[in-house]
Amino acid sequence: MSAAGLLSALACAALLCAGCRGKPEPAAAPPAPPAPAPAWEGTIVALGDSLTAGYGLAEEEAWPALLERRLAAEGVRWRVVNAGISGETSSGALARVDWVLRQLKPDVVILETGPNDGLRGLDLRLVRENLLAAVRRLQAGGATVVLAGMQMVRNLGDEYTRGFAALYPAVAAETGAILVPFLLEGVAAVPALNLPDGIHPNADGQRRILETVHPHVLRAIGARPGR
Repeated sequence: MSAAGLLSALACAALLCAGCRGKPEPAAAPPAPPAPAPAWEGTIVALGDSLTAGYGLAEEEAWPALLERRLAAEGVRWRVVNAGISGETSSGALARVDWVLRQLKPDVVILETGPNDGLRGLDLRLVRENLLAAVRRLQAGGATVVLAGMQMVRNLGDEYTRGFAALYPAVAAETGAILVPFLLEGVAAVPALNLPDGIHPNADGQRRILETVHPHVLRAIGARPGR
């Protein structure tokens, strides 16, 4: 066979082999991206002092974080923002109300303030005025308010103690806020549920606070327009 014939035969063989391979397999399609999580249906802000901030604990152990997880487990996709600041008084909480409304745009606010006023023996008229002003301003900004009732230690005298405890139901009655009768129900003065200071709830105490707050928050969510 001549050189030209050999080259022609080899070319034909190459074409035949290429035909035997068939069409190339199509590339596998990339996996579909995960579906985005549904948007939050609403925002709850817990506005308070160290009892809300979760003093001495990790943020995820504080009752606002526990509340968000409980609601999610129940199919209620509401964000809960912990806006607690240790040491804050009712005057400080009132001063932050406008910022909370403007920056966080809450649908529901759990207002927990006053214990630091009471520990300092501040005039109860001032505490009442601050509570009233804070609740009314939050409501005027479109938020449903859950007011956390508090009580004071007995060493300040019976008259002051009774007057302090009476502030919260009185303000709730005047404003229509949803009242949690006592935030620390079942936790206050129980050593096993508090840090060694005897004042701030430990992780178990935070879970007990969640049980106290939870039904009142559900009521607030249910009271929102369109619910």
